[in-house]
Amino acid sequence: MTSQRAAGLAFLFPALLYIVVFFGYPLFNNLVMSAQDYTVKSFYTGDAPFVGFANYAAVVHNPMFVRAVVNTVSFTVGSIAFQFTIGLALALFFNDRFPGSDTLRSLLLLPWLLPLVVSGAVWRWMLDQDHGIVNAALRALHLSHLLHPSGGPVPWLTSTTWSMPAVILTNIWVGIPFNLVILHGGLRAIPDSLYEAAALDGANAWQRFRHVTWPLLRPVTGIVLMLGLVYTIKVFDVIMVVTGGGPANATQTLTTWSYGLSFRDFAFGQGAAVGNILILAATGFGVLYARLARQSMDAA
Repeated sequence: MTSQRAAGLAFLFPALLYIVVFFGYPLFNNLVMSAQDYTVKSFYTGDAPFVGFANYAAVVHNPMFVRAVVNTVSFTVGSIAFQFTIGLALALFFNDRFPGSDTLRSLLLLPWLLPLVVSGAVWRWMLDQDHGIVNAALRALHLSHLLHPSGGPVPWLTSTTWSMPAVILTNIWVGIPFNLVILHGGLRAIPDSLYEAAALDGANAWQRFRHVTWPLLRPVTGIVLMLGLVYTIKVFDVIMVVTGGGPANATQTLTTWSYGLSFRDFAFGQGAAVGNILILAATGFGVLYARLARQSMDAA
């Protein structure tokens, strides 16, 4: 082994050690636990019989599984669609510099800097049926009747109909700054000369966006959407703080269900199985993101 190769391995060792200790070991333990009948008693006796794939079969055949998957997909798709659309609109808006644009853009990053628990608690207060500012604003604008047949306050947190929109709305607010920052960086990398040439050819604003901005922004768009997907599919804090998975499991996703199985029902094996299913899905999207990133680098 050459000294250069040995030095390379020495620099690589801390990263490998970190990955093994903080990712590899917990993941291995979770895999083992998902194949055991692990209960509270197991903590004291160490006795956790091997059950193979029985925990996976139990959660897949549980009626809650389909509901958690549907809720996870609804929450993820709803959040990403609006986060990306609003983030792109704001990125285009701030791409044209004007007095105070840097300050205003910095203020929009505040939701990204706040702990998710704080954001969730603030939105839970804002969405309160009787005293929340959201219902107060709807009443002031005479829009309550559009969301509630009687025109009364919308039960955001206590209705099985409105609880999912409530957690999606909260997560949209949290995720917009991330989309804004990445997409704005992508827009700044597009040469002004292309817009000048398009303007000389008589292209209007929509044609410049369609034929210049969107094609050149596509690699960044793919990365933003994939990172948003990987992040959103495992969101736990926002849902637990705003609705706790309720009411009547209306906002129960795979993450909150895994938590409930482990720390409410003390079925640790089944909770680990749900967690592993979620990890498998996130890993699949992560691999897809890595391929998109590599294609983006090759195209640059």
